[in-house]
Amino acid sequence: MNRPSRDPFISITEFAKRSGLKASALRFYEQEGLIRAARSASGRRHFARSDLRRVAFIQAAQSVGLSLNDIKDALASLPNGRTPTKADWQKLSKSWVPMIDAEIAKLVRLRDALSSCIGCGCLSLKVCELYNPGDTASRLGKGARYLKGDSAAKAMESETA
Repeated sequence: MNRPSRDPFISITEFAKRSGLKASALRFYEQEGLIRAARSASGRRHFARSDLRRVAFIQAAQSVGLSLNDIKDALASLPNGRTPTKADWQKLSKSWVPMIDAEIAKLVRLRDALSSCIGCGCLSLKVCELYNPGDTASRLGKGARYLKGDSAAKAMESETA
């Protein structure tokens, strides 16, 4: 029995259905240079089936906190713009571990201080005097300094500098 040959390209509609993304997201990824569409004779976008794996790579990388620029750089590191392989994923994902560890540490600090300090340096809570005496965190800049990764020790250092 002869099997019909599978077209290596699929329409944007089918690609959207298979990837779970809206066509507008695929067009955005194309605009950002993350995926490439070819045009049919009638001018309609179609994508290589192998780009489904590329989009899965993008979604997985986003889920661990990478920006689209980080993902674009990772994809650009692959030879000839190929679709990432399992070995590519393993190599690239190892380089993301420090960033993920830093994010985990930030979330742990937030969790541990959540019930007693919002990290803003506003002194509106009585306990702020314990975490931010004299509003020293304001010397480090605007916003929630402790949630941005600054520490009370760093704020105190800036006071003596």
